[in-house]
Amino acid sequence: MEKRIMIFTGKGGVGKSSVAAAHALKSADLGNKTLLVSTDMAHNLGDIFERKLGREIVSISDKLDLYEIDPQYVMENDFPEIIKYIGSFLGDAGNFRIQDLNMLPGLDELCSLLRIAELHNSGGYDCIIVDCAPTGETLSLLKFPELLSWYMEKLFPIGKVGVRLLAPVSKTLFKVEMPNTHAMNDIEKIFVKLLELEELLKNRELSSVRIVTTPEKMVVEETKRNYMYMNLYDFNVDGLYINRILPGDIGNDFFDNWITIQKKYIEELKATFSALPIYEIPWYEEELKGEENVRRIVNDVLTDDNVLRTVVVNERERFEKTDEGYSLSVYMPGADKTDIDMFQAATDIVIKTGNFKRNIPLPNILRSYMISGAKYEDGVLKIEFTKGEEDE
Repeated sequence: MEKRIMIFTGKGGVGKSSVAAAHALKSADLGNKTLLVSTDMAHNLGDIFERKLGREIVSISDKLDLYEIDPQYVMENDFPEIIKYIGSFLGDAGNFRIQDLNMLPGLDELCSLLRIAELHNSGGYDCIIVDCAPTGETLSLLKFPELLSWYMEKLFPIGKVGVRLLAPVSKTLFKVEMPNTHAMNDIEKIFVKLLELEELLKNRELSSVRIVTTPEKMVVEETKRNYMYMNLYDFNVDGLYINRILPGDIGNDFFDNWITIQKKYIEELKATFSALPIYEIPWYEEELKGEENVRRIVNDVLTDDNVLRTVVVNERERFEKTDEGYSLSVYMPGADKTDIDMFQAATDIVIKTGNFKRNIPLPNILRSYMISGAKYEDGVLKIEFTKGEEDE
């Protein structure tokens, strides 16, 4: 298998850690040197595998390693000059502690991603599987390199010349220490690493995001928003896992209504994510704790040896900024344009034609926009949005 990075995300409590762990076991079974890494500060890999984990990588077999990232520890060991500079910048270097970095938004995410990139670049692993924090934090994690790269490109184009010229002024007028030469070198190194990291995460042949969900209303809505934002940031989402599906033959009246509700949301998920491979995971009668129990997912669901391969999903919806507002492109190969029906339902655009149905959640920014036109051409339905008159 070629080198691979798989990122698992989902709303808190949907079982993404167990699903990620099952993929790690599958990968190791296939002979790939595999690392299962957690970026969630509420780590639970140690609980799942019933092993005590620390700040370093722990091997549990010849082919499988576990790693719960401590971003503060990574920052302290990999970027000491930056720590020293931030301490002086905060104005109390003598009392500065590494824990104080928590006040800087995104720094934990940056450290976690940089560490994962280093592990990938080291060549020691065929497959790195990332168990991410709940959805909102995952989005912050993945978009952070692009965001910070943009700011750094604007802030540091003059490099050390600017530091030399501005340092006396900043110290005198603002009581702020500019980065010294060593810290600036670290900043420049981080900038280069950010560019490499963004390229790594956006490489659709190497990296992909997989979403874990359950068939419940609130979870389904967050899953749809998660997928929409991943598309906005151009990440390759190549799998959906519907977890904790009740069996239809329980034979208990109490569960009949729950089974009906689940079927409704499973159908909605399949309509929304029709372009993706979808995996259905049963609700097991016991907690998936310990390697033997996690292997139940491997044996019941991950039976195809190609489950670890990247699926480059091109036939997906894509939002783009235009001069007039925004456009939404939806891939509908083979559709009859005279049979296309489109309407807005709550916060979704619903598109139907024949047996094709797609529910597409709209970003918050588009909720003040109106559909101004749509056309179907070369297998793509393109919908135009412009600002509503009352919002001009």
